[in-house]
Amino acid sequence: MDRREKSELVASLHEKFVEAGLVVVTHNQGLTVAEMTDLRRKVRSAGASFKVTKNRLTRLALVGTKFAAIDQLFTGPTAIAYSQDPVAAAKVVVDFAKGNEKLVILGAALGSNVLNVEGVKALASLPSLDALRGRLLGMVQTPATRLATILQAPGAQIARVISAKAKKDEAA
Repeated sequence: MDRREKSELVASLHEKFVEAGLVVVTHNQGLTVAEMTDLRRKVRSAGASFKVTKNRLTRLALVGTKFAAIDQLFTGPTAIAYSQDPVAAAKVVVDFAKGNEKLVILGAALGSNVLNVEGVKALASLPSLDALRGRLLGMVQTPATRLATILQAPGAQIARVISAKAKKDEAA
């Protein structure tokens, strides 16, 4: 890799760090090609990205971003998972690491906050941003549905009383 390619890679990584909401740093030593492909597929389907990186170039790309505090995590065979959704990358990486001890989570950065392994696991246990939006929408819609039901109830009761009165008059 020549100097120009390295500078392009650093610029590309820097741009991805600027756009990301979360960066998870992992050690991936011993993962087979099939396991890496499976991990990448799962990460991609969650709306995140996974990339094996060169430590020195990644440290250069971190300079000037909100994730600059995690540069000390880049030692050994590292890879990063990143996403705009603050939960997506953590959730997939933690789930994959549970089933494969070769993937070791070193830590993460959520904005300028550095997370240790336990922090990443706690973040992964949270619902995704889309799930939270769905819950919020459900909570907003529920009172409106109940209000509509309550407003319809008096009209329905009047209709039942009139119907019962008409049936009683017909029987008499």
